[in-house]
Amino acid sequence: MAGQDLSHTQPRPMHWLATATAISAVVAGASFVQPPDATATTTPAATGRQPAAAPDPGKVSFPVDCGPNRLDVVKKASGDLDGDGTTETVAVVRCHSGTGSPPSGVYVLAQPAGRRAAPRIVATLLAPAQQRSVQTLDLKDGGISAAVLGYSTRDVPRCCPDVRKSVKWQWKGGKFVQSELPAAVSTRRV
Repeated sequence: MAGQDLSHTQPRPMHWLATATAISAVVAGASFVQPPDATATTTPAATGRQPAAAPDPGKVSFPVDCGPNRLDVVKKASGDLDGDGTTETVAVVRCHSGTGSPPSGVYVLAQPAGRRAAPRIVATLLAPAQQRSVQTLDLKDGGISAAVLGYSTRDVPRCCPDVRKSVKWQWKGGKFVQSELPAAVSTRRV
């Protein structure tokens, strides 16, 4: 190799500039060629928008008559309950009381219909008229689990529920379907 001219094998700035230009042209051209069934999707990070916050039960007018007492939101949990990609909130509410076990209402809230509107109640899982109190609430795998206290007869004092059931609501067929869980249930308490 001694005596050979190797200058043609050494890259020069013009060589790198030409290579970079060619690669850029190929990449740019490829961005215009898409399969016929390609669709664009955006994520919150890609659009720069944050996902909508969970519906706030403090902004909802629940269908519960508490007379002169205030309505308390005693438990809440949020997650995507129906698989649509948006966050719903489950709220447990009851009338404020210094004594006894006032009945609970369990409601599923969805995003508001308009920007300044209140969240919407989209399901009533447990109405106060059913005379049950919710002890625990848990969201897991898209389902809602709760320990619910009630009364075996009308003779049981309203301060002292004597029946405990564990129930679960799961989104199926376009609605929440309730099932009873086995007696021993371990849930994360909210």
